[in-house]
Amino acid sequence: MLDVSNEPPRWSKQLDRWLGPFLDVLGDKRRRRWAPLYITGLLLPGERKSMQPISSRVAPKDVEQIHHFVATSCWDTAPLEEVLWQKADALLGGEQSFLIVDDTALPKKGTQSVGVAHQYCGALGKQANCQVLVSLTLARNEVFVPVGLRLYLPKPWTSDRTRCERAKVPKAIGYRTKWQIALDEIDRMREGGLTFSCALADAGYGMCAEFRRGLSKREISWAVGILSTQNMYAENVKLTMPPRQLGRPRVHPKVSASPSSAEKYIEAHGTFRRVSWRKGTKGLLDGDFAIVRVRPADGPEAKDGVHLPGDPAWLVCERLSNGDRKYYLTNLPASASRKKIVATIKARWACEQGHQQMKEELGLDHFEGRTWWGLHHHALLTIIALAFLQTLRLTENKDAA
Repeated sequence: MLDVSNEPPRWSKQLDRWLGPFLDVLGDKRRRRWAPLYITGLLLPGERKSMQPISSRVAPKDVEQIHHFVATSCWDTAPLEEVLWQKADALLGGEQSFLIVDDTALPKKGTQSVGVAHQYCGALGKQANCQVLVSLTLARNEVFVPVGLRLYLPKPWTSDRTRCERAKVPKAIGYRTKWQIALDEIDRMREGGLTFSCALADAGYGMCAEFRRGLSKREISWAVGILSTQNMYAENVKLTMPPRQLGRPRVHPKVSASPSSAEKYIEAHGTFRRVSWRKGTKGLLDGDFAIVRVRPADGPEAKDGVHLPGDPAWLVCERLSNGDRKYYLTNLPASASRKKIVATIKARWACEQGHQQMKEELGLDHFEGRTWWGLHHHALLTIIALAFLQTLRLTENKDAA
């Protein structure tokens, strides 16, 4: 990450020019004034980047106005998001790009902030009081730009309309699973002109057949983590509908073999080989991988709760140096090379760096407001700040080349 404190006059002028399209769609002249100030406050050095410290650094006489702009007013984020997607696409979009789906948690002590609940908190590695944001990150060639953060509302929130109204949750927002939020955001981003070749996600999303099917229906390639217990069929499994001698006609086809877990399937059919996927700072990055063609058991449910075979895919098992194993599934074509498959899976690391930088350097988790709009305003302005830094970084690297 660039140290923006070195030459404030230079980068502040660049920021003013870069923010022009965002300010054009903000419309209201007051918002056009406060947005650059707040983003500047996020970029400047400082241990705390909640509204009060930011205001004291960039506009000490206008604390209330900045607070109103971020936390109280209900201006729509969509126009700014569309500008962000256009800039991100120009920077990193295209056939060599990945869209990474993940979530990031913001620990909270109280219970009044919108969406806060006792749930898994990745930042702490355990169940805890937190807000969870579904995140989407565009990445290419080890460079990334976060392009979306959307709050997940647990059922205790969506079932309590009074609580939602108090937190200014829009009436149209009902309960959606994280994977549903992700698919909805992907639809919005593609309509907004964002382009990418493949969607990536960890097992929290990848274990969900509906999420994978949703991507496939959108004709999006995907590579996701899965659980070792998820069932797989051989790629050449046969489905037949033999007539019954007695009784009603058969409803479900007969499958030529029973499925087995991903773990057992790899043990029976996988061969581990060393695969290198790219050069790192200390040489080639490589690891042990077993890769086989399968049909995951995510088709329609047949008798006894067993699911029929789904579409063909690659099952991948990574054997770590400590003996642990990770499992992945991807619908990359049958002609894909082992290196291509592994490189695609490994591209997901970029979102973790994005989360870390937004929290540690830009104060994503410092927001102290309680409302839906306040949280999404702060999150979007944080993303815009990081997108500016990445643009600055790539421009300076290009000039230095």
